[in-house]
Amino acid sequence: MKKLNIAIITGGVVAERGISLKSAKTIYKHLNRRKYNQYLIDYDGKNFVELSSKKKLNKNDFSFTKDKKKVKFDLAFLMLHGSPAEDGRLQGFLDVMGVPYTGCDHFVSSLTFDKQACKIFLKDFDIPMAESKLVLKGEKLNIKAISKVGFPLFVKPNKNGSSYGVTKVDAAKDIRPAVEKAFQFDNEVIIEAFLKGREFSNGVFRKGDEVVVLPITEIISQNEFFDFQAKYENASEEVTPAKLSKKDTKTCQALSKKLYQILRCKGMVRFDYIRMKNTFYFLEANTIPGFSNESIFPQQAIASGITIKELLDFIVEERMKEN
Repeated sequence: MKKLNIAIITGGVVAERGISLKSAKTIYKHLNRRKYNQYLIDYDGKNFVELSSKKKLNKNDFSFTKDKKKVKFDLAFLMLHGSPAEDGRLQGFLDVMGVPYTGCDHFVSSLTFDKQACKIFLKDFDIPMAESKLVLKGEKLNIKAISKVGFPLFVKPNKNGSSYGVTKVDAAKDIRPAVEKAFQFDNEVIIEAFLKGREFSNGVFRKGDEVVVLPITEIISQNEFFDFQAKYENASEEVTPAKLSKKDTKTCQALSKKLYQILRCKGMVRFDYIRMKNTFYFLEANTIPGFSNESIFPQQAIASGITIKELLDFIVEERMKEN
């Protein structure tokens, strides 16, 4: 059987670039070389560059030349965190190019990347969520209205990941500087009520026609909350599978499956929660979850008895089956 040419798209010019490169290297290492020819493709903000040859891809057909032969791709494996992948823009480009890609389509990616829009969409589906408000750059900041959310509260970029620009605010006087910090990463800021409880994360993917919900991870941060340092610099303890009762485990996993189906997700998606007073409150969906050695999704796959190579096979097969 002919090997598939797979472009592992990574990099970007966003705060999460370093994490994307780490995640892509894990994908590159574990993709089955008997089935696939894999190429690391770095997006530098203007061009797509094949890293081993340093050659730019032709953006008219998403190809490059190697040994005087044109290399075209059967599949793009998206491992670029933040924009333009998690917000759906890259998917739109690949749709125009006719290149299949892993994960959610452009609409679902855009919706889930916009935290407030996603929450509004889910309101009619009985999904527990924290109260929140949206602040746009340039509009007058209404400290009084924001304070009604209650303290403490979280201020964070509405469309960003990896906890960049996130601040826990304990008093009205600290709202403005927290908002200004968040505006460094996005033109929209979400103000969200603080939920005091344990933090959990749960990965989901498709194996053929089956929606597979992985074991749950509890995140125990050494910091005040699960910030960038806790996520990527070993300032947290991650317990997989989480120490939950069978009832709570089933409740959380059922909610993850429900969200995956309601949002019409594809590929690997990770859902984050706070458990407070016996209720799992949905925080956000990660449609291109981290896949470095420190990342939660591969930890959960291994805990379920699935090897990383097997998991990646399932992800590729899901997408290629659609063609």
